[in-house]
Amino acid sequence: MALHPALAAVTDLIGTWRGEGQGEYPTIEPFSYIEEVAFTDVGKPFLHYVQKTWSPAGAPMHTETGYLRVVDGSAVEFILAQPTGQTEMAEGPLHTSVEGFRCELSSRVVNSATAKHVAETVRRIELVGDVLTTRFAMAAVGVPLTHHLASEMHRFG
Repeated sequence: MALHPALAAVTDLIGTWRGEGQGEYPTIEPFSYIEEVAFTDVGKPFLHYVQKTWSPAGAPMHTETGYLRVVDGSAVEFILAQPTGQTEMAEGPLHTSVEGFRCELSSRVVNSATAKHVAETVRRIELVGDVLTTRFAMAAVGVPLTHHLASEMHRFG
């Protein structure tokens, strides 16, 4: 199956990535986690995305799934669903270079009736060589936009 031409700028994302992360937020104690993300080509103009995290002891922590779309080779749309009751429509410019790419995506968030209220998120995804880094900030439960998560992953498997 040939990669859809719209995905040329993010072809190096395809695969499974794993590494360590650190989390913090004003309402919780700082914590460490193991993160795994998979970007899968499905033959369409988007990548399927699955993310999972575990505590260092192996207890499951979080998961989310969605789709990453590249628009005209210059922007990214990241559509996500989370079991905590949020959906995100994240959008932002795509910056490419010989070393890799980065994108910073601001989200519109929809919360279910029973979810903790998340007003806004910002995700940064950067691939340089064989290192995928992520940064995540959110405005939630009355706290303004604040750094929450950071991870560094390498190709796995």
